[in-house]
Amino acid sequence: MSPYDAQDPAESIADAQPALVDGFGRAVSYLRMSVTDRCDLRCEYCMAEHMTFLPKAQVLTLDELDRIGSAFIGLGARKLRITGGEPLVRKGVMDLIRRLGRHIKTGALDELTLTTNGTQLAAFADQLVAAGVKRINVSLDTLKPDLFRKLTRGGDLTQVVKGIDAAQAAGLSVKLNAVALKADNAAELPDLIVWAHGRGCDVTLIETMPMGEIEVDRTDQYLSLTALRAEMESYWTLQDLDVRTGGPARYVRVAQTGGRLGFITPLSHNFCESCNRVRLTCTGVLHTCLGRDDACDLRALMRDGATGADLTVAIREAVLGKPKGHDFEIARARPAVARHMSTTGG
Repeated sequence: MSPYDAQDPAESIADAQPALVDGFGRAVSYLRMSVTDRCDLRCEYCMAEHMTFLPKAQVLTLDELDRIGSAFIGLGARKLRITGGEPLVRKGVMDLIRRLGRHIKTGALDELTLTTNGTQLAAFADQLVAAGVKRINVSLDTLKPDLFRKLTRGGDLTQVVKGIDAAQAAGLSVKLNAVALKADNAAELPDLIVWAHGRGCDVTLIETMPMGEIEVDRTDQYLSLTALRAEMESYWTLQDLDVRTGGPARYVRVAQTGGRLGFITPLSHNFCESCNRVRLTCTGVLHTCLGRDDACDLRALMRDGATGADLTVAIREAVLGKPKGHDFEIARARPAVARHMSTTGG
């Protein structure tokens, strides 16, 4: 009998097990890290028109963000997404992205990416590629300039399209994220998908989520993507794809365009059973579920002098307590959680 035959089966399973596993056996390999709550747009479904942003002292420093991101990578996280607010408005953010990019070069991290509104891409696209970023998500809900200006409270669609052009010219793979809004862009979504697929961009549609107090009524805007997909199948051929990009989207191929279309359905079709991600707010609070008020304050821990071992223990304990599922209900009188998406990280 060879030495391999004599190996304890429990040891071989432990060796193969991911470093971070929650109490329900789900491997956590994906960190979404917000670097700022600030944004140069004011999207109606995301934040209040007159937001009160956080004082600088409450926001993690670039060193603290690098430390937490690197700690997660050391614990087995294979994907790290930079978010905001709008991450590219954070002063010095490219320095952070370059520093985190070192883990791509060592092979410790599979992917470093970000979600952006696209307004700053023309200035940063080449630098992102140089730092090791290969693909990005751009939030874009409409191709109508007037509607874009309304939804974003003053945004310039031309600036975003130029940013997408610059990103693709630099070699970045671009995926568009569009929030489905019953009263605004529902009828336009097929045209947006065709436009994106014509440029070689994937598209993901997202149901509006009840997070944070805002002026508009989300009930009026909620559009079930399960129902929308059924409608699309009356004029398109949608082929289910067995692909995962690390997030919650379920993907199909649109035969008529040749492009890929994703659906993120936190309300009409719960995706919690396969959740592999946690979120770090720009204030250093770790949330293991987007729709719950669970919280682990890593900023306080670090500023109290925590060692690397202390940080590791706190992260492990937080992940172990990750809830089984979120608590979103669009018709509820108040949001599922009080914090805004811009603070949590998009």
